[in-house]
Amino acid sequence: MPTNSSYVLLADGNFPSHPQAIAYLQHAESIVCCDGAAQKLLDFGKEPDFIVGDFDSVTPSLQSRYRDRLVHIPDQETNDLTKGFRFCMQQGATHITILGATGLREDHTLGNISLLMEYAKLSPSISMVTDFGIFTVLSHSGEIVSYAGQQISLFSIDPLLKITSTGLKYPLIDLPLSNWWQGTLNESLSDHFRLDFSQGSILMFQCY
Repeated sequence: MPTNSSYVLLADGNFPSHPQAIAYLQHAESIVCCDGAAQKLLDFGKEPDFIVGDFDSVTPSLQSRYRDRLVHIPDQETNDLTKGFRFCMQQGATHITILGATGLREDHTLGNISLLMEYAKLSPSISMVTDFGIFTVLSHSGEIVSYAGQQISLFSIDPLLKITSTGLKYPLIDLPLSNWWQGTLNESLSDHFRLDFSQGSILMFQCY
């Protein structure tokens, strides 16, 4: 559950509908909207604290209404999610929860998930929340809080990384995750499990 000091970065993908995802919007200290996500937030009944992007999908009326909280970044070398992430970092955010970054176009979804690995290098306390679960990045071995039966998927883009698990239904023993499917659709056996890996970082998805 988010704390009162958390920032939410709302992307312009599928607007969250799961109660656990929506809870982050309700508890956020600040909500930073990526471009057109501002209208979706307004339709939900909340107002953005900031709107960041190149404004190619923000109507003139919204720009006029929220001119005091617009952060216009015309740079086309980065997408609006990265613009929003950098803005949150500049504000001193200690934790960033990304919402609305999946759904709609699959290429955007894959790109945004891969960007989470990059963001975690600068902000270790960051997560991406969907209507099905939570993506986090693990930078070192350790125990993970879970529950019996929780669905777990693991991903790595480092072919040299080898991972060993304890407490998962399908054990991983010094396994390199050389393809995206290899660490998916596993299951926790209790209220925690352990992951040990040799180097780099792992992208983990935990279903609700």
